[in-house]
Formats: sequence, C-alpha cells, structure tokens
Amino acid sequence: MRASSHKTGSVQTVAVVAFDGISPFHLSVPCLVFGQEMGGPHMPHFKLLVCAAEPGPLRTPAGFSVDVVHKLSAMARADIVIVPSWHSPNEKNYRAPPEALLKALRAAHKRGARIVGLCVGAFVLAEAGLLDGRPATTHWAVVPAFAQRYPQVELRPDVLYVDDGDVLTSAGTAAGIDCCLHLLRTDHGAEVANHMARRMVVAPHRQGGQAQYVEQPLPASGADHRLAGVLAWVQKNLNQPHNLDDLARRALLSRRTFTRHFRQVTGTTVGQWLLNQRLALAQRQLESTSRSVEQIAVDAGFGTAVSLRQHFAASLKTSPSTYRREFRG
Repeated sequence: MRASSHKTGSVQTVAVVAFDGISPFHLSVPCLVFGQEMGGPHMPHFKLLVCAAEPGPLRTPAGFSVDVVHKLSAMARADIVIVPSWHSPNEKNYRAPPEALLKALRAAHKRGARIVGLCVGAFVLAEAGLLDGRPATTHWAVVPAFAQRYPQVELRPDVLYVDDGDVLTSAGTAAGIDCCLHLLRTDHGAEVANHMARRMVVAPHRQGGQAQYVEQPLPASGADHRLAGVLAWVQKNLNQPHNLDDLARRALLSRRTFTRHFRQVTGTTVGQWLLNQRLALAQRQLESTSRSVEQIAVDAGFGTAVSLRQHFAASLKTSPSTYRREFRG
C-alpha cells in the first residue's frame, strides 16, 4: 500500500514523538529532513510538530533539555507520524511506552497516517500492534530483544529500512536518515530527496535492503587481516573483473572460508558487495566529475554504458544522466 502523492504547494504535517531521555541525534534526523524550508516553487512544504506524552522540558543524554510544546493530540492531524527512537531494551531501567502513546499511534494509523519507527522506535510500533504480521527492522544491537518480545513480527535484521506502505521501520542511527530521505523520494521524487541530501551532505540514496553496518571487533585472525587487504585492493581496482574464486586465492583462503568471513565482515555476498562498490564509485564520479557515462562505466567495472544504465535502473530506479542532473541541481 502506498500513501497518496502530495501536490506541489500542499503542506504535509509531520508529527515527531519525543520523550524524556531522547538522544538529540535521533530527534534531529526527522527534524532536519522535514523541518527545514527547502525554498523554491517546486519544493514540498511540511508542518513539523514535535510532541510528547510527558509535560515540561525533556532531558537528553547530552546535558541539555528540549522544550516540547505539543501534546500527543498533535498526532491527530498528522499525515506522517515518526517515532525516532525509544529507551533501549538492553538498559536495566527500560521504560515501556505509555498506553497514551500507543493509543495515539493506533488512532493515527487507523485514520490513514503513515507511521514510521526509526531505530529503537520500532519497539513502540510493535508494542502498539502495528507491526503484527508485517516485515520490520531495528538497530542490530537490539535485534535479539526485539525477536524475543515480538515473535509475531517478520523481523529483517540485516537491512537499512523496510517500507511496508503505511508503516515503515529503519535500522540504527544513520539508517534513520536513509529512511526519511526514502520518504521524500517516494512522495516527492528523486530531485527533492537529492536536494535535501546535498544540504545534509549525505549519500542521496541507499537501498533499504542494503545490510546494516554491524560493529566489528579488531581482526582476530590472519584470515580477517587477509580479507581486509583484499577488500581494500578491490576498491582500488574496481575497473577490473573480480570473482569469488580469484578473491579467495588472493586472500590465501579456501572458497568456503573466504565466503564465511566475507559475510561476517560485510553482511552481504561477494556479488552484491561488488555491485554496491561499483555503483557507489559511479555515483561519486557522476556527482563530482564531468567524465562521460561511458568512461565512468569502464572505471567502475561495468564495462559498457548499457550495463551501467541497466544496473542503475534496477538498483536506483533512475539513469546515470538523470542522477547526475538531479544531484547537481
């Protein structure tokens, strides 16, 4: 299910749920994306309402407080409701979301608002029953707790965000930016999303199915050291062809051992990682150079402009030329 598109000039109301103890970063993500005036006749307009269940200033771990003037009743007039985070279930003094918040979320969803849970905010959506039988994700560090508490949710622990139409969830921290930019792109097009990405100086588009960056300890074995060297070498030589067997030999590992370590370090397969690296290089060159699409295709290892266009269309839903034009404005 997809929310209806919004016409140019119309105003979308976005309600963001704050709480006592909220991380300033998590709160700032939707506020940056939906709270700034973009300017220009063709840019969307948003009315941002930060609301909370608790009265008074809300404390943050950063040593300052946030003065929230709107109550949960603000959600009743929102097109999009975003829960940007919540108390970590890994903390000893975990606080469950209050019933008033859960009721307000259910009512907003029933009314037709899209509900978004960023990072640990997915716990609040699950507690409200909005994720029952649905695919969802959350921060990798709280995946075990989420799976134990909400077995009725189709948890996808290895992705950046999940768009299930009227309900969206994201993985931790920076993935919340990706999810909010995805909302912009879906409702208002790539040009608007890329415009905001440029202002925030972040990648304009990361696929929701891309693996989360799971925290890795320092390499604990020779295999990990060798794999790291191979990854660095490949990134410097993307114009060359690469395959699993050749990379395993370069790492002095068996195909099976290499595959296992590769998955542990990158969170994905060799083929998908290679494609992501090639696409990322092509995007960087389109954004920052005047090289032709044909030259970029060779540099990134796609071989031909036709191949680059096909992969761009499949992964980014656009063409290299359109991407360059939209990113540069």
